[in-house]
Amino acid sequence: MSFFSKFFNKEKEEDLNKGLEKTKDSFFSKLSKAIVGKSTVDEEVLDELENILITSDVGLETTVKIIDRIEKRVANDKYVDTDQLNFILKDEIVRLLAENNVTDAEDYEIPAGKHPYVIMVVGVNGVGKTTTIGKLAYQFTLKGKKVVIGAGDTFRAAAVDQLDIWANRVGCAIYSKV
Repeated sequence: MSFFSKFFNKEKEEDLNKGLEKTKDSFFSKLSKAIVGKSTVDEEVLDELENILITSDVGLETTVKIIDRIEKRVANDKYVDTDQLNFILKDEIVRLLAENNVTDAEDYEIPAGKHPYVIMVVGVNGVGKTTTIGKLAYQFTLKGKKVVIGAGDTFRAAAVDQLDIWANRVGCAIYSKV
């Protein structure tokens, strides 16, 4: 049983895993390249891991927590090879998520009296912003909320078209200047 099965049904867990596949593959391929030829987890490997976490949008605070935890484990075990690093990294990420008492996103409620309620989605290329916008629109539409997707500052050629497809699927309005 995976960590996420505590919070998602089987179908949602499969969707999550499928959606994260590209990110996971990219992240672990960067990690593999960073530790190739290394036999132990040392300061250089941890610095490279820190860089990979930050450039993968993990966030500075979370990255520091992960690196600190890994440093402690490496110090306690005295000898940790790079083959064990993937396991330790995954374990520490799961522990961090468990400590945060993550609740199901479906339980999120828009604060009362906040109309219109705007959710702005920003991020680097290729992280799933367009898909996330579509899924958020779908969840709020299911709850009976009136949703308008606004395509603003969208520079990727197909982004507006994709948002339009999501709006049609979901049955909500879309606004764009294109």
